[in-house]
Amino acid sequence: MASSIGNEKSVNPVLRISQLDALELNKALEQLVWSQFASCFHGFKPGVLAHFEPEVKAFLCLILWKFTVYSKNATVGQAILNIQYKNNLSQTEKYQPLSKHQKLWYLIFTVGGRWLEERCYDLFSNRQQQSFSKIKSCISFGSGLLKLCGLVNFLIFLRKGTFATLTERILGIRSVFCQPQSVRQIGFEYMNRELLWHGFAEFLIYLLPLINVQKLKLKISSWCLPITGLSNSENTLAAHCRECSLCGEWPTMPHTIGCPHVFCYYCIKSNFLFDLYFTCPKCGSEVHSLQPLKYKIEMTELRV
Repeated sequence: MASSIGNEKSVNPVLRISQLDALELNKALEQLVWSQFASCFHGFKPGVLAHFEPEVKAFLCLILWKFTVYSKNATVGQAILNIQYKNNLSQTEKYQPLSKHQKLWYLIFTVGGRWLEERCYDLFSNRQQQSFSKIKSCISFGSGLLKLCGLVNFLIFLRKGTFATLTERILGIRSVFCQPQSVRQIGFEYMNRELLWHGFAEFLIYLLPLINVQKLKLKISSWCLPITGLSNSENTLAAHCRECSLCGEWPTMPHTIGCPHVFCYYCIKSNFLFDLYFTCPKCGSEVHSLQPLKYKIEMTELRV
């Protein structure tokens, strides 16, 4: 009964972008599951999962395969986008679910192949014998050949839009929509709002690097805290050269820029090198000349 209902389903081709989105969603889900699983071992000794990481990842992928491809003929990303796998080896144009052999081979190619690549790399990475080196070179050659075939398949997919991965092409499984896709109606008001927002965001991305944020902040601080509005104690500190106008600490190698305020040499030098139009944050005076302060500081003042 289920097979007869499945045969009555029509086949709707899937766009290339939808198939690529499904693959990206699958990768994101695997990373999310692994990060959640690895967070359970944060309290353990570091490196507990390092020796068994390929096996644990394969086991988690096996569970995902059981509840997605094996049960629903679709991965998680495909289920979100209303996509299913179709047995493309069947002669009919109606929808045909995957056979058990296709599902098992899909598990072997995706999960088993990844586990074999990671585990073989760990086994033969530290081996120095000639036989192991030959095996390692053969595995590396096979991996490179598979990647090359995957690249060729991807180029064919961009041309025809049928099989997104090499596994799908080998097994003869194709992505189709579960239900006919209705045409989406998007209002002009929404489109105009999105276009304006994206244009404004691009304008900000272009404009912000041209703004000297540090100079603007110092200018605003000079307006909010002018030198005439300082208290008597702050004027006394500035007059006796006991406070850097930038860091607020005792000035190290005190220097002046032509105004009554004092700066540490490294504070004023680094800011002046960063901005040639640097101004004093207290009074707004520009740097005319960087001169060491000719003032004798008594050692008794260091204890104040």
